[in-house]
Amino acid sequence: MKRERSRSMVKNPFFWWEGKTLVVNILGKARASKDAIGQPRGTELKVTVTAPPENGRATDHMVRFLAREFGVSPSAIEVVFGKMSAHKQLRITAPTQLPPVFQEHPNPLSG
Repeated sequence: MKRERSRSMVKNPFFWWEGKTLVVNILGKARASKDAIGQPRGTELKVTVTAPPENGRATDHMVRFLAREFGVSPSAIEVVFGKMSAHKQLRITAPTQLPPVFQEHPNPLSG
């Protein structure tokens, strides 16, 4: 018998699906040595970017970087909150590819 799981039943999900939209909680680090997707840190995924944290430039750079990683245009990524903060939530509409960390941590809501 297949058991339904909810986000509250999954330990520390950093992402989930809402239909075809991927929702991801991000812990961002600006002025890093390279743009990279790291590992989950609790309920957030660590993402580093080389851009400085000035006037939202690091977040804009992160969106462009992640658009390439998910195979979407930058306009398919919405910053729900955290444009001027290290703690962000992004909504990625219809990603065509998933970075390896998402494959290592399967969809927390799939059965």
